[in-house]
Amino acid sequence: MISKKMEKLVENNSVIREMFEEGKKLAKIYGHENVFDFSLGNPSVKTPAKVNDAIKEILEKEDSLKVHGYMSNSGFEDVRGVVASSINKRFGTNFSEKNIIMTVGAASALNIIFKSILNPDDEVIVFAPYFMEYDNYISGYDGKVVVISPNTDTFQPNLKEFEERLSFKTKAVLINTPNNPTGIVYKEDVLKKMSEILMKKQSEFGHEIFLVSDEPYRELVYEEKELPYLTKFYDNTFIVYSYSKTLSLPGERIGYVVIPNEMEDSENIITAVTIANRIIGCVNAPSLIQRTIMKCIDEKVDVSIYKNNRDLLYNQLVNLGFECVKPEGAFYLFVKTPVDDKEFCAKAKEFNLLFVPGSSFGCSGYIRIAYCVSEDMIRRSFESFEKLAQSYSMK
Repeated sequence: MISKKMEKLVENNSVIREMFEEGKKLAKIYGHENVFDFSLGNPSVKTPAKVNDAIKEILEKEDSLKVHGYMSNSGFEDVRGVVASSINKRFGTNFSEKNIIMTVGAASALNIIFKSILNPDDEVIVFAPYFMEYDNYISGYDGKVVVISPNTDTFQPNLKEFEERLSFKTKAVLINTPNNPTGIVYKEDVLKKMSEILMKKQSEFGHEIFLVSDEPYRELVYEEKELPYLTKFYDNTFIVYSYSKTLSLPGERIGYVVIPNEMEDSENIITAVTIANRIIGCVNAPSLIQRTIMKCIDEKVDVSIYKNNRDLLYNQLVNLGFECVKPEGAFYLFVKTPVDDKEFCAKAKEFNLLFVPGSSFGCSGYIRIAYCVSEDMIRRSFESFEKLAQSYSMK
């Protein structure tokens, strides 16, 4: 008999994964080329060639015992030093290797943070729409999720409600920018105001409130500007990063946590998060890919490919009468539906179109379309989108 916690998780299995499996079933029936699966955020842009070259070079030239062996639970010191130097160069920060903990992707990073800071019934604030797995990461350590309702005009954080919902039980605030599922980039003045509110509430409540910034899409931005680094605005900030999208390496599970020296009780928190990295079962981030990251620290995928996909699909959907705030980053469109979002997804499957309902992200009446697919597939899907729009008598 499985545990009570797992019974609930089994019952509420990820809608994204369900749609992914549905896509495989439809492909067997209609042919892969006739199914248009926009459900999974799996990068489609090729991994930079330097990454593969670096892996070969490491395997050929470096000590195999070091390459494949254990290291500190926080990761190789030289790798963490290179990561810290790269961040310092880009953002004018002052981190060293001790401020960096290498992790098994962003998901593991979030888990070890929450394991380290949450007591039973501590509250973590999230802003709808938000990545559905946050619920599991938080509740897995007996925390409670407090959801701030979406601002559907801009999808910027609703700071008025945020300030009202902060309470003595608030232990952390979790944000994600560029955002999954909207693709919206949170504005710098909004983030500064959020930090000011948090500083005021910390003083009022007499205890720290942590800001956790989940940033796997940081490099996937379509404007020529650098996103602000939040440790400059607020001392009690964790930065969570992943190379899954930056280098198209989702299956390699590699990322890191930044814990600044300015954070309250930073020494103990660094130690706690490092231990959590071990005891949740990861032990350490994968050794080979850590060493690869060190050699490829300045590499990035070609973001222009995603930008082209965005423009192509966004313009087509708007021409068909769909409503959507144009995304500034990531690789998702969050599109308003003319009917209930789950009903709309069911209808879309009649035309072999697969989306994720917005209700899965805490924002009903929308669908998420992941355009990290080939341009060819997007163009081939246009006829199905037209039929879907016609079925609702849209423009």
